Amino acid sequence: MTDYAAPLKDMHFALGLAGLDEILALDAFAEFDADTVDQVLEEAARFAADVLAPLNELGDRFGCRVEDRAVVVADGFADAYRQFVDNGWQSLAAPAEHGGMGFPEAVGVAVQEMWQSANLSFALCPLLTAGAIVALDRHGDDVLKERYLPKLVTGEWSGTMVLTEPQAGSDLAALTTKAVRDGDSYRLSGTKIFITWGDHPMAENIVHLVLARLDDAPAGVRGISMFAVPKYLVNADGSRGARNDVWPASVEHKMGIHASPTCVLNFGETEGAVGYLVGEENRGLACMFTMMNHARLNVGVQGISLSDRAYQLARSHAQERIQGTVPGKKGRVSIINHPDVRRMLLLMKSQVEAMRAAAYLAGGLIDRVLHAPDEALRKNAEARLDLLVPVVKGWLTETAQEVTSLGIQVHGGMGFVEETGAAQFMRDARILPIYEGTTGIQGNDFIGRKVLGDEGRALRELLGDMRETISALRRNDSLADLASPLDEAVGLVEYAVDWLVAAAPGDPHAPGTASVNLLMLLGTVLGGWLMARAALAVSAEGAGFDASFAEAKQQTAAFYCSHVLPRATAYQRAAKASPGQVMSMADASF
Repeated sequence: MTDYAAPLKDMHFALGLAGLDEILALDAFAEFDADTVDQVLEEAARFAADVLAPLNELGDRFGCRVEDRAVVVADGFADAYRQFVDNGWQSLAAPAEHGGMGFPEAVGVAVQEMWQSANLSFALCPLLTAGAIVALDRHGDDVLKERYLPKLVTGEWSGTMVLTEPQAGSDLAALTTKAVRDGDSYRLSGTKIFITWGDHPMAENIVHLVLARLDDAPAGVRGISMFAVPKYLVNADGSRGARNDVWPASVEHKMGIHASPTCVLNFGETEGAVGYLVGEENRGLACMFTMMNHARLNVGVQGISLSDRAYQLARSHAQERIQGTVPGKKGRVSIINHPDVRRMLLLMKSQVEAMRAAAYLAGGLIDRVLHAPDEALRKNAEARLDLLVPVVKGWLTETAQEVTSLGIQVHGGMGFVEETGAAQFMRDARILPIYEGTTGIQGNDFIGRKVLGDEGRALRELLGDMRETISALRRNDSLADLASPLDEAVGLVEYAVDWLVAAAPGDPHAPGTASVNLLMLLGTVLGGWLMARAALAVSAEGAGFDASFAEAKQQTAAFYCSHVLPRATAYQRAAKASPGQVMSMADASF
């Protein structure tokens, strides 16, 4: 049984590491304090446990389907969504000027963790709506903002991100959906696939943010525009109007997230789907990346969510399952006493806590980018956020594959049986390194734009902060043993960056063959740094943490540095291996 309040103490702690006190001191958040944040998290835990979690297994079994050109969702989902909207959860971190509560994004990340943990399929719907809100707020004109944002912010209307086509997966340059000017609007026609929550009966309207190409647009990604295409047109008085020409053709039958309708959408089967330009013509990719980066961070959060739920289930099973004997204990024991089970649980626990700290750090950086009073602080936060987004998305979601698999392993044969629930977490988690950009795409973004793009300056600044933590560890007698492994790991990252900057100009394949290993290298070391910071925080004089929490945090940090951080050596060696070892084999030899 998952207890959604169980990780609250660590969630509060991770928010503290992300600088929640500094964030709440910003003028934008003057009306909030730590007690208010506590209340929000506690209420979110209750909603997750009482409303969303009971639907998770039901939705997994029922799935969804298309009948009479409309999606049918699992029983209970529509009522849960109504409660979600009525309780104001969609508006939590949305801008106050559009009717949102205006809470810090870092708090929004923590709440998202609970939604995704309780019911990933359900939570994908409000996640995409939140991304649509961000995109329209940044790039929409005043008319679009006035027309769509208030009801997206409340959740009365939902939003989607519509990119992929049958012939154009990650290669957006190949998309062919057409947009034709029609007065102050456009008419769109084409087929899109893999559209999460592309149709459903839970919201009164759905606002699709669609990438399409004008007839006179330049070729490639430079000729892509973005359009807001509502399921129902909106009348001048703001009321819902006629049905637009966009329809679900089918839903995919997937390995996991069965209750989330992944739709094939047809735009413009007859007269053309009416859409409205977001941003400028032929500049749609920049608009879409605003939404996509928001989604990538939250997909990373999904990695924490499923991993933590898998950990809690495995821990409970290990505490209850009686089997075998161990030295020093009489009779048969619960399997949590077996060394290898403890090893697996600690691999799960330590990585979940490191992942959480990384995602909350990124959420706090968003708050600083948007609201820090000093331009230099905003620019520094933006550079670090840009660096970390592909790492949070890639490393967290890849780590979720390991953690959810370990959850099955702790259960033994019963983990392979659906009734325990452990298998669903692994099935649901498998999509995470794929959608919103595969790990390879995250690696290319990380290496190409975020490292080579500024010759490693932002990354070296991060490494400088890590070295300050190493110095603090050496000054702390009880934590000094953590300094050497972290120092060695930081050196591996530094060496790898120097190698890449030197190798890339002479070998065009070097960035591509090294990218995922370098991303995983930094993610692993980032986790070690944050766990070390956590250990320092709980050991500080007057920190105020209870003894059991502080001791567990220090022990978990030590385990991470001994059992997870050594992986950095392998990632670094693989990253700087000869690109020819990857590229020289003939296609026919695979």
